[in-house]
Amino acid sequence: MAKLYFSYAAMNAGKSTILLQASYNYRERGMNTMLFTSALYAEDGVGLISSRLGVSSEAELYTGETDLFTRIAAQNRATPISCVFVDEAQFLTADQVWQLARVADRLRIPVMCFGLRTDFQGKLFPGSSELLAIADVLREVRTICHCGAKATMVVRQDAEGHALTSGEQVSIEKTVYVSLCRRHWEEETGRWPLPGSTHDH
Repeated sequence: MAKLYFSYAAMNAGKSTILLQASYNYRERGMNTMLFTSALYAEDGVGLISSRLGVSSEAELYTGETDLFTRIAAQNRATPISCVFVDEAQFLTADQVWQLARVADRLRIPVMCFGLRTDFQGKLFPGSSELLAIADVLREVRTICHCGAKATMVVRQDAEGHALTSGEQVSIEKTVYVSLCRRHWEEETGRWPLPGSTHDH
């Protein structure tokens, strides 16, 4: 039975590298894969999934209005698909997560989603929330904080390197994100102020 997978992590944990390697493994064996990434990451209108290791692959773009089940079903009729991969899955809508679940349940195609679990304020993204609720398999991709502990949180920084505690949930351009453990995320965001801290609450 095909399954819906969700691999989640903080920033820079190697999610895209794992996705691209898995897709390559399918294609090396003569099987077709279908890759998606958020239109927020389009480069000159083209979808591209890139890893920090310098590996990349073109991908279909999706917005909040994209019917993923319909697009995947149409492609599968033209050329049978062995697996679907979705990068930046935190930007999926709840409806789109269910569309991907139907791809697994009704088209019998495995769907592997990769994305962040929480935003810079420690809140679940809508897509991640729905995936955590209904995915068949949950996998944590680990990375580390500067202290060596497991990083589970993401902090958004301004140009001076100060943690931002307010703003839109999605902000991509000219923004720096750093992965931290929960303890250091609390300290950086001022939720647990250190003596003499000037962090805003």
